[in-house]
Amino acid sequence: MTKNLEHKISMLIREIRKENIGNGPREINTRIVGPWVICEMKGNLTNVEKFMIESNEGHQMVHEARTTLVKKIYEDTVKVEKLEELVQAKFVSVFTDINIDTDIAMTIYVFDKPIMVNSDNKN
Repeated sequence: MTKNLEHKISMLIREIRKENIGNGPREINTRIVGPWVICEMKGNLTNVEKFMIESNEGHQMVHEARTTLVKKIYEDTVKVEKLEELVQAKFVSVFTDINIDTDIAMTIYVFDKPIMVNSDNKN
């Protein structure tokens, strides 16, 4: 049941990122730890971003844009409600960062209670 919920979360995150950033991550590894949903995402950068990071200014700009944009995505109540419905908990906060050099992003979604991954969950 845990793997199924983690997979559903990964698919929703990919859909949200693709819709808002233009491409979703190539690979997502999701883990549920108490009230946290932790997503490691590989292959995030677009071709334009890969070109931009060849300069120091571009590197900094892409990093800042990526982290700011991801946080802004979760100000949208429709997206938050989709996540909340999936995990059956209230969204509290999001923490995100990306390592531009390795093209790996980490996002931690914090909810108001531990995520239940048993047969009572509607997943």
